[in-house]
Amino acid sequence: MAQQPISLPAKLINGGVAGLVGVTCVFPIDLAKTRLQNQRGSQRVYKNMMDCLIKTVRSEGYFGMYRGAAVNLTLVTPEKAIKLAANDFFRQRLSTGELKLSVFQEMLAGCGAGMCQVIVTTPMEMLKIQLQDAGRLVAQQRKFPVLHTVKLGTASPVLNCSYSVGPVSSTRKVSAIQITQELLRTKGIQGLYKGLGATLLRDIPFSVVYFPLFAHINKLGKTSEDDEVPFYWSFISGCVAGCTAAVAVSPCDVVKTRLQSLNKSANEDTYNGVADCIRKIMRKEGPAAFLKGAGCRALVIAPLFGIVQVVYFIGVGEFLLGQTPFNLYSV
Repeated sequence: MAQQPISLPAKLINGGVAGLVGVTCVFPIDLAKTRLQNQRGSQRVYKNMMDCLIKTVRSEGYFGMYRGAAVNLTLVTPEKAIKLAANDFFRQRLSTGELKLSVFQEMLAGCGAGMCQVIVTTPMEMLKIQLQDAGRLVAQQRKFPVLHTVKLGTASPVLNCSYSVGPVSSTRKVSAIQITQELLRTKGIQGLYKGLGATLLRDIPFSVVYFPLFAHINKLGKTSEDDEVPFYWSFISGCVAGCTAAVAVSPCDVVKTRLQSLNKSANEDTYNGVADCIRKIMRKEGPAAFLKGAGCRALVIAPLFGIVQVVYFIGVGEFLLGQTPFNLYSV
């Protein structure tokens, strides 16, 4: 069966809409994941995901669970659009006119998608983590007032004004725009791409595992070659593949989160690259530290990619472009 050419604009729209819907649904769990990954054993503020969410609501209000969501929602559209469209693009280029690809070709297409998406993923994660982790540092200062000093990886005055020192701290909100401007002023464009290597180490293996696994599980939902896969099966396939890939690369996500966290309390380590981060975590916290937040990450990624795949396969982009008076669908 010959493969139909993809419509790149439609796939970009599908990926963007899917990302917006998915992130809106699971963002509070993602916030809990970031805070759990960043806390050290000696200064634990949160016991688990539910404890983190409850304490966040109590101290920061309901919208505290969506701290950093604006950055994520703004950039997740191009990120998911690039990821999903790139995978489709590479799958089509690697095929030889037949619909079926070998597992190696599917993994290669996923690798290409993972490499493309970090253009947007790295600065998005960089900004999101600063905003998500602010509440943890304030809560930590309240619980451990003697350790009230905050170290800043960038010596940034904008980031420095986020926290006041003393036994009881309060957060002076800093926007993603302020952080971006300060990073660009002090570090240049590379400031926004801190942790790029760790992001690549996470996103390439994730895509290599996720896309082939999703394709094979999703194919099981077909009763015959000509049948469409039911939307609920696409959701289940996205959840299973996403959860599996998320847990598999969770250690890389911990390293990435630690490297991209600019604000640290007095006794928290700073890291000089991926190798230094891995070495210090292993020596001071043990192997179990690499699985911090793994449960939260699985709970984020599973429904996120389930929702993404349903929206993607429904064909929102094809529908929208089909309503226009221009022939954009065939571009």
